[in-house]
Amino acid sequence: MSRRPDPGHLTRLRGPGGNRLSYHDHGGPGPALLALHGHFSDARTFTPLARAQAGHCRVIALDQRGHGHSARTEDYSRRGYVDDAAAVLRHLGLTAAVVLGHSLGGVNAYQLAARCPDLVRALVVEDIGAAPDGDLSFCLDWPHRAPTRAALLRELGASAPYLSGSIREYADGWGPVFRPADMVASQQALNGDHWDDWLGSDCPALLIRGRRSRVLDAAQARAMARRRARVQLVELDTGHAVHEADPVGFAGAVRAFLAGL
Repeated sequence: MSRRPDPGHLTRLRGPGGNRLSYHDHGGPGPALLALHGHFSDARTFTPLARAQAGHCRVIALDQRGHGHSARTEDYSRRGYVDDAAAVLRHLGLTAAVVLGHSLGGVNAYQLAARCPDLVRALVVEDIGAAPDGDLSFCLDWPHRAPTRAALLRELGASAPYLSGSIREYADGWGPVFRPADMVASQQALNGDHWDDWLGSDCPALLIRGRRSRVLDAAQARAMARRRARVQLVELDTGHAVHEADPVGFAGAVRAFLAGL
């Protein structure tokens, strides 16, 4: 096993098929928690969570394929994402980790638990259901690059508040940490009935839903909690990105869940 990097250090490895992956290891004592972000995001979205959990768990946040510093790919399949998460845990010599995921990352997390139960001790699934059905084609109208951060945010218009943490400077200007066409393809591969995967593991699970979410409705969240054993359902007064809208409440729910394991 390679030496664990300094907290928050960006580390790269070759994932399945030689695809380049990047992750941030925030270090610290306690159980290992692998954090998987959603579409239009990257590992940095979990930095506040890592700081809030310092001393309680070791947060490892992955830039999932096609996001952040991880490489683009032609493969945004369910198997591709799950194999990436498994590869990071195995690279770090970790078994029985807690796996947390938001949206896209939430499906990846519970599919990893179903397919590689030896790697997953517990699940935290944030605001995603067992049968996602989304359309991200609206993002194809977003600009590719802009000369400055401010110019990019202006061009993004009403979407800017949701993407301010998901842009960075490149050699040819400022742009998002993803390619919109990749996000459309990824969402299309995400859509479908994944109830068998949600029910395919029996490790403890925390399902966190935003009460104002337009992605996971209350009825489906309650059905997920009812049909699978060992599930806690927590609802906070936010929209879809619970960890961003209410970082204190989100971190508190995660900490309480970890303490009960």
